[in-house]
Amino acid sequence: MLLSLVGVLLGGLVAGQGVKRLGGPPLLGMMLVGIASQGWLSADLIQGFAGIRTAAVMIILLKAGLGLDRQKLQAQGSVTLRLGVLPAACEALLVMGLAMGLFQFSPATGLLLGCVLGSESPAVIVPGMLRLKSLGWGVAKGIPDAIMTGSALSDVLLLLVFSVLLDFLAAGTGISPWWIPIQVMIQVGLGVVLGYGLAVVLILILSRLAWTETTVQEVILLAAVALAVVVLGEHLPYSGYVAVMAMGYGLVDRDPPLARRLRQGVDSLWIVFEILLFVLLGATLPLQVLGEVAVPGTLLLLLSTVLGRGLGWALSTWGSNWTLQERLFLLAGNSAKATVQAAIGGIPLSLGLAGGEQILALAGLAILVTAPLGAWAIPTFAPRLLVRGEIDPTQVSVSGTPTFLAAVDTGKESEGVLKKAADLARRSQGRLVILHVGTAMPEQQSTWQALVRDIPHEVVIRPGPVPETILRVAEDYQVSDILMGKRENHPSLLGSVSESVLMSSAIPVIIVTNSSASAPGLS
Repeated sequence: MLLSLVGVLLGGLVAGQGVKRLGGPPLLGMMLVGIASQGWLSADLIQGFAGIRTAAVMIILLKAGLGLDRQKLQAQGSVTLRLGVLPAACEALLVMGLAMGLFQFSPATGLLLGCVLGSESPAVIVPGMLRLKSLGWGVAKGIPDAIMTGSALSDVLLLLVFSVLLDFLAAGTGISPWWIPIQVMIQVGLGVVLGYGLAVVLILILSRLAWTETTVQEVILLAAVALAVVVLGEHLPYSGYVAVMAMGYGLVDRDPPLARRLRQGVDSLWIVFEILLFVLLGATLPLQVLGEVAVPGTLLLLLSTVLGRGLGWALSTWGSNWTLQERLFLLAGNSAKATVQAAIGGIPLSLGLAGGEQILALAGLAILVTAPLGAWAIPTFAPRLLVRGEIDPTQVSVSGTPTFLAAVDTGKESEGVLKKAADLARRSQGRLVILHVGTAMPEQQSTWQALVRDIPHEVVIRPGPVPETILRVAEDYQVSDILMGKRENHPSLLGSVSESVLMSSAIPVIIVTNSSASAPGLS
């Protein structure tokens, strides 16, 4: 098993990077490695594929939650909600009808296939939309956020319907149409409440109480909690997938600095699980059945995307402020299929349900056809169809080594500021700029440096107006956060300097309380 695992990771990584250099999505290379390794991998590793699928879906939905922007979502109003329901629902229903004619599926099995094929690919869409956000394409109207959130919502809803259908089909009972939407609404509501509540608890543990020492430990705790939520959701009346996405959203909504650190760690975690997911999918694809369904399956994908999903897109953006070009971008940015298909495509076959082999083969076909097209189309058509806007640094992942600016003076508040800045730098493997505006004695500089001697740092002494100098140095050093203290005896809430910087800065500002000298915290 260990030798097979090494082969999967190395082969998937090399093949994925090779396909990426040729302009295709890495997951395509990973799937091809899996197809080539059929019959060679350990049976124990193949049997563990179910657990890997669950963890992979959890990670990608967590990534989606950590990348959301509440203000942009609120600006779009009902568009995001409609994008989360209508395109996937229209496509799933059309797939059901087509499958009944092309593959002689029953209505229930056809709808089961519709849930598989109607799901969108977080593995393609989430990284693509986050990259558009980092470049500014469509951010003024929140289009990447709307697509990413709508995609995640539609996947969660289809996963819920899929699980309900599996329960009915596996039990051999008839389906009560009225029960499915009621059960879905209950599970979604409970998942949102649970996920957001857990985000509040994690912020208390990670930011306020500082129980962990590094970003790696923070990510391990986050991933363990998220996976437990998903696993327990299989036995309790809430949606674990909704809860995970709500947890990510709660983190970015209530503590953006913490969310930015966690985004990087979750991105690294996904690199490993992406390889495992798509290599093992390729290793389990029924190639003979794939050949049999290739022609009718391609026709089904084409019709369901253009007609079913196209109708859903039109209804979702009806009456919105989206231009025709921005609506056309949905075809490029919202059509790729990969992650959910890889995660659930083999479940009907593993349960021995009728049509299981065809469903798995069609799921693989959908990945092979749409994932490369989606990965190519998103960056290709975004500059042609979207408007470039101003980038919000609080809503994108930090690239490279983060730099923190600690603005200090000769007061006792400076010790708390430096301790908090040092704590953030250690957790994110960042560097520190210690800024003092005015003049500082050598012994003061030595005291400051002693508090951060284990961290790459630089002491900057500058004359000039304090607020303006802080902002200018922050821009010069391209810092990710500014940390300042507040004087407790000042008549205003923050102090004139802190308040001026907080109101003027485009860079996130962290105000550290005086009590942080013993236990770093922020307000």
